Amino acid sequence: MTNAHAALDQMIAQQVRTWEVLDIRTLDAMHAVPREPFVPAAWRTLAYADCALPLPCGKHMLTPMLAGRMLQSLGVRQGEQVLEIGTGSGYLSACLAALGGRVQSLELHAEIATQARANLRTAGAGSVEVTTADGAALMSETAYDAIVLTASLPIYEPRFERALKYGGRLFVVVGTGPVMEARLIRRLGPAEYSSRVLFETSLEALENVPVPTSFRF
Repeated sequence: MTNAHAALDQMIAQQVRTWEVLDIRTLDAMHAVPREPFVPAAWRTLAYADCALPLPCGKHMLTPMLAGRMLQSLGVRQGEQVLEIGTGSGYLSACLAALGGRVQSLELHAEIATQARANLRTAGAGSVEVTTADGAALMSETAYDAIVLTASLPIYEPRFERALKYGGRLFVVVGTGPVMEARLIRRLGPAEYSSRVLFETSLEALENVPVPTSFRF
């Protein structure tokens, strides 16, 4: 077993599984997607570490544990249409594709989007489409089986839940910290939704969304 494979196995066993990510399909998807191609070269030795590694434009990769909880919560199935708001490195996008999703990912920063496309090509994740666009301005209606926001909403925005198909799921982190709520929203009908708090966490805020008057970036 190579060092990289051993590090991946250790990440799954000691980080992801210990944070209640036990779904076999989720674990298999994370096993199938090595993190090295998605990590900036200067930080590659920490590809499997439990930390939010830096990206351009002051952004960061999700930790493996949080990525695992997002993937498990959404439960993406083969052929489902998935929207990701905030591509980042492209790692979560590749995992969503490994679960069978047809992934459309929106990234505000052109530099990050360009690098993510290159990362996804290197990793062989061909079913991900990365578009340079402001996900905070989403206007779609009844379009996606699953939506994931990789940055938080200081104030909950219903525009994202309206983009779900009936039966669709939205993963979103809401609040201003230091402790925020990770929620799973399900669309049950034309104007009917359910909401469940999954766990507490903290994420940097999505750009260009409403914030409380006392909130500062």
